[in-house]
Amino acid sequence: MGLGLRAARLLLRSRPMPGPGPKRPRSAMAPRIGTHNGTFHCDEALACYLLRLLPQYRDAEIIRTREPQLLSECDVVVDVGGEYDPQKHRYDHHQRSFAQSMHCLRPDKPWKTKLSSAGLVYFHFGSQILASLLGLKEEDPVVQALYDKLYENFVEEIDAIDNGIAQWDGEPRYAMSTNLSARVAYLNPRWNDMDQDTEAGFKKAMELVGREFLDRLDYYHHSWLPARTLVEEAIEKRFKVDPSGEILVFSQGGCPWKEHLFSLESELGVEKPIKFVLYVDQNNRWRVQCVPAGLHTFQNRLSLPEEWRGVRDEALSQLSGIPGCVFVHASGFIGGNQTQEGALRMAQSALARQTGPDALSS
Repeated sequence: MGLGLRAARLLLRSRPMPGPGPKRPRSAMAPRIGTHNGTFHCDEALACYLLRLLPQYRDAEIIRTREPQLLSECDVVVDVGGEYDPQKHRYDHHQRSFAQSMHCLRPDKPWKTKLSSAGLVYFHFGSQILASLLGLKEEDPVVQALYDKLYENFVEEIDAIDNGIAQWDGEPRYAMSTNLSARVAYLNPRWNDMDQDTEAGFKKAMELVGREFLDRLDYYHHSWLPARTLVEEAIEKRFKVDPSGEILVFSQGGCPWKEHLFSLESELGVEKPIKFVLYVDQNNRWRVQCVPAGLHTFQNRLSLPEEWRGVRDEALSQLSGIPGCVFVHASGFIGGNQTQEGALRMAQSALARQTGPDALSS
């Protein structure tokens, strides 16, 4: 029987404080998870939280120390000890010899970011954890899809930040200071606090990362994954929308479609890249949105016409010759119309103006 997301959230609020605990005979002790004391980071907080989702470590005591003798008595050790040995359940990544990535350990996975303790625990136990939370078997395709999604969009970032791997070369255009790793760091005592104890802060860090992990899993399971079916249906019906095959109509608005569209284009052998998607918004009006050139860019495969941008309502209808126009964003990536037919005509007009079949427009 799987632990379940709701039970995991309840368990998150009832965990005891990490610490050395009373001295007991080794045979009577609950399992022990060892990690380092002092300043804590997002990766070991997540590693410890994930391990506690496993049946064998559900009641585990967190031992925060750098003492080799105490660590040797732990059932599993993360982020300390200078050793990666899954047979002994030692998951450190700081030693000079360590350079493992998800791709190194599983060549069928594409991610080449060096793993932190979070990534190591996720690599070895992630499928088991997800299967338990979802009440499914590890080999279930849903578990495997969510395993990949959560690594790429949750755990890998933590791995990269802890290992000092930047997202870009050179100076960034602006600061990113509210990611999960940064928020965990803020839970440490300030340098000039009189009380430098980190135990209470580490407990809060585990709660923070655990809550966000469960929330992200819930979103991907109940929102992101079902959206794939909707996008696939729209791709299959695209030539009924427009003979070009470059415009999709979604049967429901608001779904996360971009990543599914890119992967399905490849899987289904879509020859001509899709340029626009149409969907109804919360006000029962229709949107026409440009397909971006990639997942992490603001460049579009084809933007709405430059002269429409920033124009609204009747002025836009007069300019475009299309009744019912509501707006076109100043950057040209999205527009609106009162009707599906009007939104379709906006997309068709933009297609007719492109200078080439695969023209990119910023």
